[in-house]
Amino acid sequence: MTFALGVAVAVPATATKLTAEVDPFIGTGGTGHTYPGATTPFGMVQVSPDTRLDGWEGCSGYWYPEKYIYGFSHTHLSGTGVGDYCDILLMPGVGEVRFDNGAGGKPGYRSAFHHEEEWATPGYYAVHLLDSDVRVELTATPRTGLHLYTFPGDGAGHVLLDLVHRDEVLDSSVRIVSDREVRGFRRSRGWAQDQRVYFALRFSRPLVSHVIQQDGVRSADITAAAGKAIRAAFEFGRGAPLRVQVALSAVDEAGAVRNLQAEEAGAGFEAARRRAEQSWEKELGRIRIDGGTPTQRRVFYTALYHAFLQPNLYSDVDGRYRGRDLQIHHADAGNQYTVFSLWDTFRAAHPLYTLLLWDRTRDFARTFLRQYQEGGLLPVWELAANETNCMIGYHAVPVLAEAILKGIPGIDAEKAFEAMCTSAAQDRRGLDAYRRHGFIPADEEGESVSQTLEYAYDDACIARVAAKLGKDAGEREFLRRARAYRHLYDPATGFMRARLHGHWFDPFDPAEVNFHYTEANAWQYTFCVPQDVGGLIRLHGGERRFAAQLDSLFATQSQLHGTQQADITGLIGLYAQGNEPSHHMAYLYAYAGQPWKTQALVRRIADDMYRDGPEGLPGNEDCGQMSAWYVWSALGLYPVDPASGDYILGSPRFPRATLQLGNGRRLVIRATPNVATDPYVQAVRFDNERLDRVSVTWDELIAGGELAFTMGPGPAAAPTSRPPERLPPSDVLPAPFVAQGARLFTGSTTVTLGCADAAAAIHYTIDGSVPILASPVFETAVQVDRTTTIRAVAVHDAARSPVIDLSFFRKIPGRHVELHAHYTPRYGAGGDDALIDGLRGKANFRLGAWQGFQGQDLEARVDLGAAPELQRLTLGCLQDTRSWILLPLAVDFAVSTDGVHYESVGTATHDVPDRNLDVLVRDLQVSFPPRRARFVRIRVHSYGPLPAWHPGAGSPSFIFVDELVAE
Repeated sequence: MTFALGVAVAVPATATKLTAEVDPFIGTGGTGHTYPGATTPFGMVQVSPDTRLDGWEGCSGYWYPEKYIYGFSHTHLSGTGVGDYCDILLMPGVGEVRFDNGAGGKPGYRSAFHHEEEWATPGYYAVHLLDSDVRVELTATPRTGLHLYTFPGDGAGHVLLDLVHRDEVLDSSVRIVSDREVRGFRRSRGWAQDQRVYFALRFSRPLVSHVIQQDGVRSADITAAAGKAIRAAFEFGRGAPLRVQVALSAVDEAGAVRNLQAEEAGAGFEAARRRAEQSWEKELGRIRIDGGTPTQRRVFYTALYHAFLQPNLYSDVDGRYRGRDLQIHHADAGNQYTVFSLWDTFRAAHPLYTLLLWDRTRDFARTFLRQYQEGGLLPVWELAANETNCMIGYHAVPVLAEAILKGIPGIDAEKAFEAMCTSAAQDRRGLDAYRRHGFIPADEEGESVSQTLEYAYDDACIARVAAKLGKDAGEREFLRRARAYRHLYDPATGFMRARLHGHWFDPFDPAEVNFHYTEANAWQYTFCVPQDVGGLIRLHGGERRFAAQLDSLFATQSQLHGTQQADITGLIGLYAQGNEPSHHMAYLYAYAGQPWKTQALVRRIADDMYRDGPEGLPGNEDCGQMSAWYVWSALGLYPVDPASGDYILGSPRFPRATLQLGNGRRLVIRATPNVATDPYVQAVRFDNERLDRVSVTWDELIAGGELAFTMGPGPAAAPTSRPPERLPPSDVLPAPFVAQGARLFTGSTTVTLGCADAAAAIHYTIDGSVPILASPVFETAVQVDRTTTIRAVAVHDAARSPVIDLSFFRKIPGRHVELHAHYTPRYGAGGDDALIDGLRGKANFRLGAWQGFQGQDLEARVDLGAAPELQRLTLGCLQDTRSWILLPLAVDFAVSTDGVHYESVGTATHDVPDRNLDVLVRDLQVSFPPRRARFVRIRVHSYGPLPAWHPGAGSPSFIFVDELVAE
């Protein structure tokens, strides 16, 4: 075997092989979180080296800067922001068997390696282990991983099997069936709370001895073991290079055996490698690029490769699979799949599959419907039959809707619509508030802005399916919900903002990353209305103002404030190519009559942020989405609204691309004269007919033919035709908001109301009744001098808004609090007076009603403004151990009449263990004989550093407090 001298060297065996254009090391450094190992397209097994045991950089198991390989495991995630998988680790070695992995510098089985002696191409990986002088080669079939170990000298050595590696083990077993076969299973808890992997392992040479370690005790006398800490080593004598084939199954051991029998590499490692390469040649060949530099071609084909790594096959050769109920089921038609990062992939990856891979798209849709049957809901972020509920929305909906609306055959549309409606009818994840109010208020659910916007897009997709199926009532209901974004648009600032008791959340900084947005800020979510870009443009005051706001997005200072968020990368201004909510935004200029800005920006992003080194991705790969954006953009198209059937034209990167479409037809995309220096589109023709528009349709693309771009060095006149508005008119108006007036006030506050539809009349009541047309119209400012709730509705002709409650809270006069500690700014709860504002924090600390203090005790002194008779003092406290928030060890209470001399009235403690992972609100209180006092002092004793068992062990914990009640 010959090793390449560095990862950028890719010398193809023949000039026509597309696999030679791929560099699997792209994205393995930086924040890409990809892996370089061997797999087949959408395969069950991803056999790859593990260089990182934990942490953000170790999400895929491999991080390029590391210097040691711990072994070669058989399951890997590509580009996620949470780590899991890396199951069934093998590591070859020579000499003494060490069962410790060597982390922390202890003697162990890990080995140093050099990237100069490491090579990867689709379906193949190889490396030289320096410590043992073993050469490792890997390849794969859909359900098995193949290892070829060349031991030094006479070929004697051992293979270690580690079932403890990475995630918490719930149960495991190993069983030596013969001198060539080992079987077992591993059940673990990580991101997936109950993952089950069965394996059957076969050696090409007989083992001569073995040793099994169970709970730290070694034995050479047993041939089977079970428990939570199982490792084994298998010794081999002199001989030819050792081939090991490992089959997996999520069903049972028999399933792994059948998978092994069906895909056994009887013809040898090289034959299996060639078959893996051929499978990649077939899939990569669905798009054939002509022209471009070697680097550009490498970036493109690696992006296509990354897009085709997942979702992953999950059914065995006999059709059995583990379902969402964790029971065994059988896929009667097609294959079952897993790993659905839908918040990411609905945007560009699944639309790419819909265009090119009809069979797989059908299987993905059928997988969703089976999961709905088994688990009661469509998947959100499904992993190994576990619903992680990671991220927001119910984005299986747009994937299903796109497939149905675009006519992919073999999908039960009626069952899909039922499943969509069921997911949309939940009373969790903010949906109950979303339905009641028409949007999610910030005081009822965290990430309220992002959740509202993402639900609204999903609901637009449901409305479209309802229309196709003739379900008029469903169409009307979901069209109403699709307009939910309008309730969060603040016309004074031009941003989507959180609403708190009917007020806009303040203080407002559009660059602040906080709990009102998902991995983002107001800049990055204000433009997330792909279902109704025309409506969003009208809210902004027209195309010119909308384009100016886009200009500001890309030009504003790239300085994020608030919560540190590792996902927000690849910044141009505050546009974040490294995170998915931004991915469509450069294409929005086309809707506003300025497509040349789309063309220039897309070219800039593609050229500057996608490169051919380990740090060549602008952010997490996210299961194909980051790369799918590049594939679409390099072709000159993008599905801003995937379910609509419209594709916005961008700036093609190559002179010619030939696509083999999912229906068997061929689409040629041609760009002339010189796309390298001429990024601007001058004219577009489809089958020689000039297009005076900035988009093409699904029907045009899927019919095949030739899409021809004429390029030039400068902007051309914009086409007169905009993308059609796919969302029918609605009779829903934006909800009224408080334009002036303090939510918390002393004395009185002056209140005015507003609506994003300036022509609307606002009818209101203050007696708790529902406002109607006969109710007063809010026309002038009013004074509010007591705690009051104004109920309001906006009306314009036949259109009306949801009824909204606008609340104003009068603080108890004369009260004042003095804090002798500094709360973390993002956990300020509105300021110092949060402890005495009369508003109690809920269990979800992300709603912003709690004051958080990290690594310090808190002393607070409260002036009650008078000297009532007191007999009980209470302080509200929170425990959310996973979020580093622990109940205080104790709270000391004291009272005073003069604010100088304090008398202790007791200390409150609790018996809640730190290992209690439930979210708990506890009132710590003391009762005492009645006495008059004007001043109250509390001393809150922090838990201190996080305990040794905690993932953040040793870091300072938080105390969260809210509302001191004096009775």
